[in-house]
Amino acid sequence: MPRMLRPHILLSRMPLPVVAVARADFSIEDPWALPPGCEQIQLLRSTDGKPPRQATAVALYTDSEFLNILYQSEDDEVVATFLGHDEPLYQEDVVEAFLAPKDVRRYFEIEVNPLGTTFDARVDSPDGVRGTMKIDVGWDANLFAAIRRAPGKTETIVRIPFAALDVRRPAAGEEWRGNFFRVDRSKWRGDEYSAWNPTLKNPADFHLTAAFGSIVFA
Repeated sequence: MPRMLRPHILLSRMPLPVVAVARADFSIEDPWALPPGCEQIQLLRSTDGKPPRQATAVALYTDSEFLNILYQSEDDEVVATFLGHDEPLYQEDVVEAFLAPKDVRRYFEIEVNPLGTTFDARVDSPDGVRGTMKIDVGWDANLFAAIRRAPGKTETIVRIPFAALDVRRPAAGEEWRGNFFRVDRSKWRGDEYSAWNPTLKNPADFHLTAAFGSIVFA
C-alpha cells in the first residue's frame, strides 16, 4: 500500500494515535450496540489535550459495504435546531469525522447533530490547514445516521458507504488517516471542543491534517 503524504506541519513530538477498526456485522435491531472486539477511543479537549467536561467515546467497525462509527456522548444540555441537510451544524452540538482514505490532502468531513441531521463535504487541503482549503459541500456521502437519547446521554451511529468514498472495504492492515471530533455548546458553561488527537489550536480549529491519527483496519 502506498504511504500517505503528510504536510510538513510540526504539531508535537508525540506519536500519532492509532485506532484499530474491527470487522463485524451491523445489527439493524440494535444499531447502537458495540460489537465484540471493537476498540473505543476517548476524545480529549481539542484546545489543550485535557479531559473534557463531558466524555465522548468513539468506536469504528466495518461490514461488507459500510464504515460504521458509533459515538457515545455524555450530554446534559442539547443545543440543536438544524433540520436541513448540509446546514452549518457546527454552530451547535455536533459530532464529526474527518476521513482520508488515500491522501490527507483530500479528506471527507461528516457531521451529525443530536437531531440526526447530517452534513457531508469533500475537503481539498493542499497545505493541511484551514487557510488554503476548499470545501465541496455538493459532495454527498449517501450516509445513514440515527440517534438515541436518554437523560444525560446521546448515542449516534453513522454508516458511511465505502462506494461514496471511492474505495472498497479495506483489507486487513490497510491504513487511513483521520480524526474525530465533538462540539458541545452550552449557554451556561461555555462551549467545549473535543478531538481524538487534539489540534491544540485556540480558538479551536479541527482542520489540521498534521493531527490526523492512523486508522488501521482488521
